[in-house]
Parts: sequence; structure tokens; C-alpha cells
Amino acid sequence: MGTFMMIVILAVFVNNFVVVQFLGICPFLGVSKSTRNALGMGIAVTVVMTITCLITYPLYTYVLVPLKLEFLEIIVFIFVIAALVQMLEKFIKKFSPPLYKAMGIFLPLITTNCAVLGVAETVIDKAGMINMVGSSGLGTSVLYGVFAGVGFTVAIVILSGLRTKVDALTPAKSVKGYPIVMVTACFMAMAFYVFNLISL
Repeated sequence: MGTFMMIVILAVFVNNFVVVQFLGICPFLGVSKSTRNALGMGIAVTVVMTITCLITYPLYTYVLVPLKLEFLEIIVFIFVIAALVQMLEKFIKKFSPPLYKAMGIFLPLITTNCAVLGVAETVIDKAGMINMVGSSGLGTSVLYGVFAGVGFTVAIVILSGLRTKVDALTPAKSVKGYPIVMVTACFMAMAFYVFNLISL
């Protein structure tokens, strides 16, 4: 139970991929204009992160390492992520056309979303995982992938809510649009950084 809670706290708050590690900023800023789209993108990223960890950890541990092909990890991981995103894109297009239309270019961008690649790289670092949560293995990796996705979803949904509030204001012309969104994201990053200080 202690390891599970540690993974939840670390993945969602302390090492949040978007607002702490600054990975996956493109969809974070691009799809957070509405809460519905933000939630849809968060769920899509969570699914991709989870399945990515489920596939890449054993692929790296039981195929690449024994064959001494570790240097190919990034190429292999990108192929895995690209295939997963293609399948997810077709699924969303078939079962939720409005969500597919709203996501537009940002859904294929999950393929090159560095947060997804970042979680795949994080979970194969056994020494790093043991230092962080006290254990390593497929179960730990998949759990970390799930809650890293949940952390992404929490961050993008919070930003979408804040953007709704900010859009109701009349900021100075020089900060209208993306500048005020960036300032809002910076304040979010500072708020999440508090969890990092508490964990020290």
C-alpha cells in the first residue's frame, strides 16, 4: 500500500510531467481551451501512457537488453507510441466524432508528445524507479504510467478551468491570448512545486 501511494503522489503531484518536468506542453496549451476537450485529451494521453509502459518495459527488459540493443530504445519506443496513437485515433474517430474533431491536430501530436516518451524512459530506469518508489518491475511501471497520465489530466483540466476564468477578464493588450495562458501555467507550476518541497 505504501508503494502504491508513493507512486500516486510522485506521478500526479511531485513529478507531474507537464507542470514540473515541462514535457507535453504543446497539447497542454493547445487543447485546454475547453474543459471537455482537455478531459478527452487527458484520457487519451493516460491510455497511451499506460499501454506504452505495458509494452515498452518488457520489450526493453526482455528483448533489447538481452540482445544488447539498448541504444535503439528511443526509436523502438517512438514506433510503439506511434502505433498506439494510430489505433486510439481510429477508435475516437469511430466512437466520438465530436471529440475527434475538437482534438484536431493535437491527437496525432501524442505520437511526438515528449511526456509519453518521458514516462517510457522513466520506467525503464530501474535504479531511478527504486530510488523514487522503492521498487521496480512491470506492475510498478504500469502503475506509474497510469498515474503519470492522471497527473497530465489533472494539470490540463485545471488549466482549462483557469482559462475559462481568465477569458472572462479583460487583461492588458500585451498579455492577451497565449501570454496570459503562459503566466497562468507558471503559477500552476509554482503550486505543484510545493509538493516537491513537501516530499524533500
